Amino acid sequence: MIITRSPLRISLGGGGTDLPSYYHKHEGFLIAAAIDKYVYITLHDTFQKEIIIKYSSTEHVQRPEEIQHPIIRECLKLLDIQSKNFELASLADIPAGTGLGSSSSFTCALLKVLHTYNKTFIKPDDLAEEACHIEIDVLKEPIGKQDQYISAFGGINCFTFCKNDKVMTKELNISKDTLYNLEDHLLLFSPGTPDLLLTFLRNRMIKVKRMIRG
Repeated sequence: MIITRSPLRISLGGGGTDLPSYYHKHEGFLIAAAIDKYVYITLHDTFQKEIIIKYSSTEHVQRPEEIQHPIIRECLKLLDIQSKNFELASLADIPAGTGLGSSSSFTCALLKVLHTYNKTFIKPDDLAEEACHIEIDVLKEPIGKQDQYISAFGGINCFTFCKNDKVMTKELNISKDTLYNLEDHLLLFSPGTPDLLLTFLRNRMIKVKRMIRG
């Protein structure tokens, strides 16, 4: 069995400048950070003469062209996967639609597992470009490039999006103290739990008031 994972991300500044409509005119610059929440892809050979795909639905097909999931179908076609007896499944630490780049994390993890299955090595920048090609060029998704790049590279990085579609990546020069301070004060909440958020903020305000009063 082959298991890969790709991290989800948060934008720390420059969101929107990774869109082609912006960086083709002005160039773009963005800082993004990977977080310790992931999308996982597993792949293993089976004894059935069929391709089994498991995500929020389950598919049983004979050829990649028959797959309904667009990203999985196009990634299999791009890497020319010929095997017809394997099972591919995905799972994630968070639900889809949270705005943390889960779709691109899924694409990067999927491409990594398929490259490993083909016994081919791929560098992070090439992985990011393949994911961009699938999502932006092939599937015509109206998205930018930050999600694919931060998922492929991980860490905290600065990305420059050039007018000629090139992307330059540089690790953010940040001290450990600043990093730990950011981790201690950064909070992420699910929009589906407003009561929990209000309770936390209320308790936080009570704690701050007590500190002020001495």
